[in-house]
Amino acid sequence: MLEIRFHGRGGQGAVVASNILAIAAFKEGKDVQSFPYFGVERRGSPVTAFTRIDTKPIMLRSQIYTPDYVVVMDPSLLKNLEKEITAGLKPDGLMLINTKLKTISLQTKARVALVNATEIALRHGLGTGVAPIVNTAILGAFARATNVVKLESIVESIRETVTLKTESNIQAAKDSYEKVEIRK
Repeated sequence: MLEIRFHGRGGQGAVVASNILAIAAFKEGKDVQSFPYFGVERRGSPVTAFTRIDTKPIMLRSQIYTPDYVVVMDPSLLKNLEKEITAGLKPDGLMLINTKLKTISLQTKARVALVNATEIALRHGLGTGVAPIVNTAILGAFARATNVVKLESIVESIRETVTLKTESNIQAAKDSYEKVEIRK
């Protein structure tokens, strides 16, 4: 079973990203779960969402404590929450970070992948400069960095679930697929 934990801020689309990823994996014949962690839900507050993917039925019903993959949609979260975000990440796992930086130093043995999903989202008119919506951009990068799902499945899931700016969201996913860089 693969476990993915998303960290973002309210309004960035972490919960929607988790759902789109689950739908994409389901389209590929896998069993899935997608669920948010509910806390103080307001725009700009830290948000956590989870996705599980397996080839057989998933019986586990808990939060994800030892993820294979961690997706960080807002790099500012790492400033104060790095320990919580990297907690439990498997040493052979991967952390995907939305950042404009070319290198980043973290307290993890896992591989790190970087993509400027914010710039890509803004270029496609997804959100505003103050509140970019990076969910579909981050999913394109996730598809390439992990090979867990195909980009085509992500695109098909976006087309079925995203009702506003559908083509812009699809193009953001495709662009980030091409731009993601795996560092270690």
